[in-house]
Amino acid sequence: MRVVFLEDVSGVALGGEIKEVKGGFARNYLIPKKLAVPATPDALQRVARLGKQAEEQRIKTLEDMRALGAMLEGSAVNVAMRAGASGRLYGSVTNAIVADELSKITGREIDRRIVELPGSVREVGIFEAGLRLHADVTATVSVLVHPVGSDPDEVRAGIEAAESEAEDGGGTGEPPASPAEGTAPPESG
Repeated sequence: MRVVFLEDVSGVALGGEIKEVKGGFARNYLIPKKLAVPATPDALQRVARLGKQAEEQRIKTLEDMRALGAMLEGSAVNVAMRAGASGRLYGSVTNAIVADELSKITGREIDRRIVELPGSVREVGIFEAGLRLHADVTATVSVLVHPVGSDPDEVRAGIEAAESEAEDGGGTGEPPASPAEGTAPPESG
């Protein structure tokens, strides 16, 4: 079925394009959601105007996403999770949880699919999360995962202190002591 796209449909077509799509896809999804109309002679005459409107919408969306990316770049998100004494979480931090926290910060709805976490986050710590806001716009936020009931600022300070101590080689400035010569290694059994 030939349709004229009224709006951009990710991975399918841009607004104003005329494309051949499967009939069921057009009847059940595109036309009811007003993303496309059948390619009738009347609709074909409106193609140029539709293309211009879609281009304006794309530009507006890109500018909006650039502004959002600039606002979020480098910001910090605090996520409180239940954790054991060792810092291991009872569950994991998901992209949906980070998106909800970002929505609270910005006052705008943030889709979970734009948040890219560095694998499975299952322990207390500071992690970097990428945000893919648009094909041309990305941002990075810092995610602090801390136990429920703890002060996020204290947890962040403790984690940063531990990281700087680890970088300094344990804080003594000396290499770790080697085992005394002549001692036998422990037997494994």
